[in-house]
Amino acid sequence: MSTAAGRLGGPEEDTAAGPRQPVMADVAALAGVSHQTVSRVLNDHPNVRSATRDRVLSAIRELGYRPNSAARALVTRRSKTLGVVSFDSTLFGPSSMLYGIERAARAAGYYISIVSPLALDARSVQEAVDRLRDQGVEGVVLIAPQTSAADPLAHISVSVPVVRLGTSGQGRVPTVAVDNVAGARMATRFLLDLGHRTVHHISGPPRWLEARHRAESWSATLAEAGVAAPRPLPGDWSSRSGYEAGRRLAVDRDVTAVFCANDHMALGLLWALHEAGRRVPEDISVVGFDDIPEASYLVPPLTTVSQDFGGLGRRGLELLVAQLDDAPVDRSGAPSSVLVAPELVVRLSTAAAPGRGQA
Repeated sequence: MSTAAGRLGGPEEDTAAGPRQPVMADVAALAGVSHQTVSRVLNDHPNVRSATRDRVLSAIRELGYRPNSAARALVTRRSKTLGVVSFDSTLFGPSSMLYGIERAARAAGYYISIVSPLALDARSVQEAVDRLRDQGVEGVVLIAPQTSAADPLAHISVSVPVVRLGTSGQGRVPTVAVDNVAGARMATRFLLDLGHRTVHHISGPPRWLEARHRAESWSATLAEAGVAAPRPLPGDWSSRSGYEAGRRLAVDRDVTAVFCANDHMALGLLWALHEAGRRVPEDISVVGFDDIPEASYLVPPLTTVSQDFGGLGRRGLELLVAQLDDAPVDRSGAPSSVLVAPELVVRLSTAAAPGRGQA
């Protein structure tokens, strides 16, 4: 009696559950090679002749074969999956870094698994990392901007490589971060050089390391210039908080320059100044931080400190993959860290101080 059970069916063969998906044996049969040769090609083994590799890859494309990642992980003992712990990915910075990580992972042949804890305290971060480890990730990228999470990260205990992204800090965890100190100094110094007597500041949330570093650098730059720092006005990264701070600044006729800790707060400030009849930049110059895509389309276009969030994500992923592919991290010594220089993008929201020429 003849049955189809022992027959090598093609990918077009239908079953009650739908078309049968091609398997590795189908690829081997079509390419005229062994099952082991197909496996070597899929795992990028060097001992495969170029012509043979081309035949196998052509068969894979023709059949639409997709390797079983779970089965391959059992053989290679590698999941080719990386974990990401991210908080508040609705914000421009974290979401852009996630995009950079995902693109870099895809290019490097890795999958991404993301966990977004509700809070960034040490316990929540540890639980997120443990959850990713249970999924078999080979390494973890931590986007942890708040001090409550970033401080314990220096001593976090995991059995896989870890990279911290977006904030610099102490400890033995490798980091990739923008130089917030240099960026804030650049913005503040630029406004002073335009002849403004002082520079006011709308700060970000104090629990965020970026906000803290930018505020401290703004204050230090004024001190170096022999200028007393005005009391900073607190914000929460939102345009509304920038608007509320802007209403307070607009009534003070001595205010001629404001450095905002991010562009969204600068957007709110611009609207508050417009409502109060204060012209930008004729009466008040405004500088932001981030260079969001809308910055060049605001009225007026916003001078801002640009940081390449996508590039930060890409470099963080590359640093993590380098640890996996080359050598384990030496956790007893100094970590490999990358500090990315920002750039001041000058647009029409800044000008010489009223009644003064540019220094």
